[in-house]
Amino acid sequence: MLRILRREPSAILLAVQLAALFVYPFMEGNGAGRAVFSLLGILVMALVILAVRKSPALTWAALLLGGPATVLLLIQAVTDSDALTPYSSALEAVLYFYGAYALIRYMLADHEITRDELFAVGATFTLVAWGFAHLYTVWQAIEPHSFIAAEHPEAQRTWMELLFLSFTTLSSTGLSDVVPIEPFARSLCMVEQLAGVAYIAVVVSRLVGLSLPGRR
Repeated sequence: MLRILRREPSAILLAVQLAALFVYPFMEGNGAGRAVFSLLGILVMALVILAVRKSPALTWAALLLGGPATVLLLIQAVTDSDALTPYSSALEAVLYFYGAYALIRYMLADHEITRDELFAVGATFTLVAWGFAHLYTVWQAIEPHSFIAAEHPEAQRTWMELLFLSFTTLSSTGLSDVVPIEPFARSLCMVEQLAGVAYIAVVVSRLVGLSLPGRR
């Protein structure tokens, strides 16, 4: 397992994030679930830092972001309080965006496509989705009721709802179950839509071109 983690950190990161999608719904609404949620966030951040280590990006920058975020998440896990969530989410958002930047540099650093770089394609997409979901969390704390949903429109949106919004926006599927109604919230969604289109157009298309026989 440790050998795989060193050789293919992007694969482990992607697997953990995909597994988290099935675990998150069972963590909402209870104290033990929120504690596990914080610990899972720490695990994902550690995997992001390992992925950054394999890229040309600066590892110390990831550690600088991940350290304070880890402390805040540990405090949240122990105290069962959501008061620090906007602050930890802000740090996590920056770390995930930096991790996505590092993985893009890693994928574009040469003209050879390795198996870990293929996993990095998916891991980068999920990192950007996670990063914007944390941005939505921060903005919802600053400007409550920036997002509404079909059920309980006046309530604050849960993490799973904001992550769902992020995935549908980044992939441009636009299912409209969760909708931004405040102007700046809509601006964040538009930026995420642009990021999703640019990622497909630039990064994925280049890797597909390199994987074709006879191309370099």
